[in-house]
Amino acid sequence: MQPSFLALAAMAATLAAGAAQAQGATYAIDPTHTFATFEINHFGAAMNRGRFDRKEGTVQLDKAARTGKVDITFQIDSLTTGTAPFDKHLMSADLLDAAKHPTARFVGDKFTFDGDKVVAVAGSLTLKGQTHPATFKASQFACYQSPMLKREVCGGDFETTIDRTQFGLDYGVQYGFPKNVRIVAQIEAVKQ
Repeated sequence: MQPSFLALAAMAATLAAGAAQAQGATYAIDPTHTFATFEINHFGAAMNRGRFDRKEGTVQLDKAARTGKVDITFQIDSLTTGTAPFDKHLMSADLLDAAKHPTARFVGDKFTFDGDKVVAVAGSLTLKGQTHPATFKASQFACYQSPMLKREVCGGDFETTIDRTQFGLDYGVQYGFPKNVRIVAQIEAVKQ
C-alpha cells in the first residue's frame, strides 16, 4: 500500500510542477516603448496623425495555455499632433472632451495565437465614456530577453480601425471628414 501512496504523491508533485510552469506571467507596460497613435484622412489630401504619450497598464500572458489579458490606459491630455491649436481642439468638448473623460482604455481578454505568437487581441475600447468592442491585429509580435533590464520583454505592433461616431466623436463628419480612424498601438511590456 505504501508504494502506491508514494507513487500518487510523486504524480501529484509532477502535476503541480507542470501546472506551475503552465501558469502565465504578469508584464508591466514599458512607457518608453509603448505608444498609441491615430490617423484620420484629411479631405483625401493627407493624413492627420497624433499620439498619446502618457500611459500605464499590465499584460497577463500565458503562452503555454494561449491566453492573456491586457489592460492599458492612455491619458487624453497627453495627446500631441505637433500642432498646439489642433491638440487643443482634439481635447475640447467638440471631440475627446478631456476635461470630462480624461482617459482612453482598452481591456482585451481574447487572445488569438499562431504558434507562440499573439496575432490578435479582442476586447473593449472606451473613449469619451463609451465602450465598444475592438480587435487589435498584430503585424508583428515577439518576446525577448532584454540585455538592459535582464528580464523578459514581450511586445508587438497592433492596429485596428474604429468608427469614431460610435464613441460620440461626430465633429467634422458634416464637413466630409471620415468616420473611420486607424489606431496603431506599439506595446512592449516587462515581465514582473
